[in-house]
Amino acid sequence: MADASYPEDLLYHPEHDWARIDGEIATLGITWYAQDALGEIVFFDPPEVGTTISKDAPYAEVESVKAVSDVVAPLSGEIVEVNTALSDTPEKVNEDVYGEGWLVKLRLSDPSERDALLSQADYVATLG
Repeated sequence: MADASYPEDLLYHPEHDWARIDGEIATLGITWYAQDALGEIVFFDPPEVGTTISKDAPYAEVESVKAVSDVVAPLSGEIVEVNTALSDTPEKVNEDVYGEGWLVKLRLSDPSERDALLSQADYVATLG
């Protein structure tokens, strides 16, 4: 498991999700804090490609040896890609949370929602 990190180029949701925005596409995942709190990830239940998700609403489940947790959408839009590699290797979420452990890619329906997300410094401050 990697050391705690929160890249400055990402935006963060208070529910411990991150977004990497590139034009109208956002790559989403859970933060280091979330995967650390969950423990060893053993299953990822993603939405289908084409599903529309809404900011602040659950869109997927991550199961660890400890619990099943909802993943909350930091932004609204349509799922355009799912990280299917996590079906066979869900531990990638623990090992490379901001890289190979990404969850879904989303076509943004309301790019202005990004303004409500937290910067790296603001997110880290919420962790106490």
